[in-house]
Amino acid sequence: MLLVHPAMAPAQKRIAFSFDDVPRKAGGFFSPDARTRTFIAALKRARIRQAAFFVTPGNLDAPDGKGGETRIAAYVRAGHVIGNHSYSHLWLSKTSVADYVADIDHAAAWLKGRPGFRPWYRYPFLDEGRRDLAKRAEVRAALAERGLSNGYVTIDNYDWHLDGLATRAKAAGENVDMKALRDLYVETLVGAANFYDRIAREALGRQPVQVILLHETDLNAMFIDDLAAALRKDGWEIVPIDQAYRDPIAAREPDGWFTNGGRIAALAQEKGRAPRDLIDPRSDEDVLTGLFEARVMKRGKAPPR
Repeated sequence: MLLVHPAMAPAQKRIAFSFDDVPRKAGGFFSPDARTRTFIAALKRARIRQAAFFVTPGNLDAPDGKGGETRIAAYVRAGHVIGNHSYSHLWLSKTSVADYVADIDHAAAWLKGRPGFRPWYRYPFLDEGRRDLAKRAEVRAALAERGLSNGYVTIDNYDWHLDGLATRAKAAGENVDMKALRDLYVETLVGAANFYDRIAREALGRQPVQVILLHETDLNAMFIDDLAAALRKDGWEIVPIDQAYRDPIAAREPDGWFTNGGRIAALAQEKGRAPRDLIDPRSDEDVLTGLFEARVMKRGKAPPR
C-alpha cells in the first residue's frame, strides 16, 4: 500500500459563501423583493446549499426596509442561515464599547428565536477596533459572554464597490455592457479567492475552508451562479457555511492588530507578513473603478492588472 506523506497531499480549495447587510435597499436593477427571488433562484442553480446572510435589523427601519423580515425568512426557507451583523452597522474604532455592545444586543433581541439563526457575529466593515487592542479585547469578552463567536471572513474584496459603480451608471441612463460586467465580477472574485488561498498555504502551511465576504447586492443576485461555476472550474469545492466555521482557524482569534483584512490575513501578519502584502490588489476603489470604466463602460484605459 502506497503511503502518502501529508506534505504531498493534493491541494484542496474549499469555500463557503456569506452575504452582509441584509436586508439591503433597492439597487440599480432590482427592487428588494425581486432581488431576493432572483438571489434564491440563483443560489439553487449554483448548488450553493447553505450560505450565511448576516442581518442588520436597523435596515428594516429604512424606506426600503418594508417586507425585509419576509425576505430574510425566505432565505432561511431556502436552506440558508442567518447571523448577527449589529443593529446599526457601527465602526467599532469610532464607537464606545458600551454603545457598540448595546447595538449588538439590540440586533440579538430581533434575531432571538428566529429559524436559521446561528450564534455568529460579523463585525461591520471588518472593524475589530483597528489598533485599539484593549477595546477589541472588551468586545471579544462581551461576545463570549453572550455565546457569540466571530463570523469571520477569509476572502475580503470590494464587491459592494463594483455594484455601486453599475448602479450609478444605470441610474444615469448609460449603456452598461452586462457581459463585460459579469466577466469583471467573476474574474475579480475568483482572483481574490486564489489570492487568499496562496496566503494561507504560504503562512499557515495548510488550506483552511475559506469564507468569502459578499453583500446582498444586485450583482451578486445576477451573477452568483456564474461565480460558482467559475470557482468550480478553477478547482474550488463549495461547502456549507456550517462546515466552514468548524475549521480549526475558527478557534484562533488573532493577537495582531491587522484583523480588517480577514482571518487568514490576520494570522499571516502574526507570522511576520506585512499587512500591505495581505490585501488583494483589487480591494482598491481606484483600481476597480478604472477596470469598470475601461472594460464595462468602454472608456479610458484599464489600470495595470
